[in-house]
Amino acid sequence: MRVLKIAAAVEALTLVLLLGNLVTVHVPELSSLLGPVHGTAYLITIAAALAAIPTRARWLSLIPGIGGLLALSRPSAG
Repeated sequence: MRVLKIAAAVEALTLVLLLGNLVTVHVPELSSLLGPVHGTAYLITIAAALAAIPTRARWLSLIPGIGGLLALSRPSAG
């Protein structure tokens, strides 16, 4: 469950940073750094949710960006 919490937070944070970069200064180097980190965090979030959450809430993790946080916020997810 700890891995899921960390990955979900990293996924949401990197999405915010990517979008912030896009609408402000758009530094390509920042995008090329954050993009793969966001993608990896997204995949880890999905895998950890499918393994750790025994209810239907785990399928919320498939929503890009905030799915992991949504899955964790469900009462049955812990």
